[in-house]
Amino acid sequence: MMAGHPDHDAAAPAAPTHHGERSVREIAATVHDPEIPVLSIQDLGILRDARLEEDGTAVVVITPTYSGCPAMDTITSDVREALRAAGHEQVRVDTVLQPAWTTDWMTEEGRAKLREYGIAPPTGRAAVGPIAVGLSVKCPQCDSPNTREMTRFSSTACKALYQCRECLEPFDHFKVH
Repeated sequence: MMAGHPDHDAAAPAAPTHHGERSVREIAATVHDPEIPVLSIQDLGILRDARLEEDGTAVVVITPTYSGCPAMDTITSDVREALRAAGHEQVRVDTVLQPAWTTDWMTEEGRAKLREYGIAPPTGRAAVGPIAVGLSVKCPQCDSPNTREMTRFSSTACKALYQCRECLEPFDHFKVH
């Protein structure tokens, strides 16, 4: 649950419904983001709901990190495949755009995985009201705050390319959304 963020509390994921030994949510949570393979869709915070309907349909609700995200088709296919492999014959994956995903939904474990993978995790919270000014992005290699943005967009639209002025390593920064 994304407690503490009033815009997001109403959209918090529902409790899992169990089918067999593993819940629909537990199975869906094993699917990884194809663009950042160290993150599961749960780590990324795009797994919004997962439940078992009365007719036996496993339903998973996901939200893209931004509309038009090219990874959503792969994620949808991977969720279906994971649930079918676990014995769910009827599977439905719904994509919802509201509320819009923010980096606030990323788990602390996901942020730690990003850092270990060499991507600076988002810092701060998504803007609600006045827009906060970011002061610096720490280098995930040496922790120095002495970095500079090289390009606003990196290998994907949700990341920016930075370079550390201390160790000179370039690195991706997952932008706050």
